[in-house]
Amino acid sequence: MNLQDESDKAKTTNTQNSKLLDLAIEAVDELKGESVQVLDVAALTTIADHMVICSGRSARHVKRLGETVIAHAKEAGIKPRVEGLTQAEWVLIDLNGVVVHIMQPVTRAYYQLEKLWDMDAITGETPTAH
Repeated sequence: MNLQDESDKAKTTNTQNSKLLDLAIEAVDELKGESVQVLDVAALTTIADHMVICSGRSARHVKRLGETVIAHAKEAGIKPRVEGLTQAEWVLIDLNGVVVHIMQPVTRAYYQLEKLWDMDAITGETPTAH
């Protein structure tokens, strides 16, 4: 594989991940997921480039949000891996490049995923204004 092939592969992967990210955000917005945050974790892990984290008001809302993300993924020809849909306390949906976390507020407050994946906290750096 030459440098051009690697560059083309990276562009294709970035485009696919961008589409997956848009799909996830649109699906969550459709049912009014709350406190939606998108984290770019590409520099921190190889499991995903982005994580979408949001809250649902109740177990029923969390479950419906998860089902909506899954339905949108399947319509796009993606077979997502899903955990926690039955209990609906924390639903994790892996779209292969984008991981969606949908949680009840108490669960989200307890696990604080945003802090876990905060690059500035990990490196000990102070964020700079741009």
